[in-house]
Amino acid sequence: MRTEPTSGHDLRHHGDAEVRDDGGTLVDLAVNVRADTPPVWLRERIAASLTGLAAYPDGRAARAAVAARHGLPVERVLLTAGAAEAFVLLARALKVSRPVVVHPQFTEPEAALRDAGHTVHRVLLREADGFRLDPAAVPEDADLVVVGNPTNPTSVLHPAESLVRLARPGRTLVVDEAFMDAVPGEREALAGRTDVPGLVVLRSLTKTWGLAGLRIGYVLADPETIAELERAQPLWPVSTPALAAAEACVSPAALAEAEEAARVVAVNRAYLIAGLRDFASHGLRIVEPAEAPFVLVRVPDGAAVRERLRTLGHATRRGDTFPGLGTEWLRLAVRDRGTTEGFLGALRQALGG
Repeated sequence: MRTEPTSGHDLRHHGDAEVRDDGGTLVDLAVNVRADTPPVWLRERIAASLTGLAAYPDGRAARAAVAARHGLPVERVLLTAGAAEAFVLLARALKVSRPVVVHPQFTEPEAALRDAGHTVHRVLLREADGFRLDPAAVPEDADLVVVGNPTNPTSVLHPAESLVRLARPGRTLVVDEAFMDAVPGEREALAGRTDVPGLVVLRSLTKTWGLAGLRIGYVLADPETIAELERAQPLWPVSTPALAAAEACVSPAALAEAEEAARVVAVNRAYLIAGLRDFASHGLRIVEPAEAPFVLVRVPDGAAVRERLRTLGHATRRGDTFPGLGTEWLRLAVRDRGTTEGFLGALRQALGG
């Protein structure tokens, strides 16, 4: 692990760029949204909310539902237009002088901090360590630390207590749990904890429920931090349909469905990894253990392999826009067995037989 100031990476590149325009006909392994979502019942709940569009959004019921889901008072919850908005609010509202982002991870936190005028330092995790975090690698003087769990794109699930060791008086610890609901049992989750000083947990409802186009997420933190972030928000930041979705997605029935989906993802991920191991003789390496709905692989001449896969009808997520990774890295979304079979066949051709 090493610490470095920011350097040139395309922090605004995301997986959806791989399937826009001419990529719209490709089999999508680039975007981490669960396939075949949102489910019918959720679409119906959202559609029913459209009759109320003449009124301004009222987020009280959705906020209370999210608070109840995590066993928290409503003063510890802020609803946002996706987790990405939360990163912008944190960057603009919090008064910090030494922000540190743990990479490789989702790049929007650093982009938001830089846009807000902050000088961001990075802690780069190493492949040799399995991209696992040693809390001692984070500088003591960091007053804001951002880390993903499970981490995008490495699929590493850090132990909760390792993250707790990052907490300090005077430090804000931001844990991005956007993919935690895809982990069976949500083990290692910090959402709902009130005993960790300075803890801010971000959650997204867009990945598991297929709501990327609706934009809905939330922040869990102490009431003072929530109040600061809320003051930085525009008026009525979350639409009425998004509020309806939030309330629906934290219901007991929805949580049970999400848990079952997480278990299906785990089975499908194991199948994908087993197939990828067959390419070890081609120099392909897998970051394991993988715990998220995607897998990170390293393959020689990865940029060329990615382009060959596109010509064979499959979109994958390039890795070189993530600090700490290079062009040889690809992120692969976990899909059903049939889609995986088709991808593995294309990968065999892309690797030359």
